[in-house]
Amino acid sequence: MAREKTRSQQVVQRTSDESRPNPVWFKPVMFGFMLLGLTWIIVFYVSQGVLPVPGLGSWNILIGFGIAFIGFLMTTRWR
Repeated sequence: MAREKTRSQQVVQRTSDESRPNPVWFKPVMFGFMLLGLTWIIVFYVSQGVLPVPGLGSWNILIGFGIAFIGFLMTTRWR
């Protein structure tokens, strides 16, 4: 006599990390980085290169874009 399988199949539901919502702090930090980078660049141009860090000179533009770029990278993980 052949055996019948009497076990019920268990359905395993896996939740991925991408289905979870972001933490509460994520959106303010994301927009904060974008606004801080923009403000850094605006201050550099309005002060004619004297501020925000006088010793860096034109590198201030790269720093401002870098800070804003971090915010834009965070938008790829925003749910």
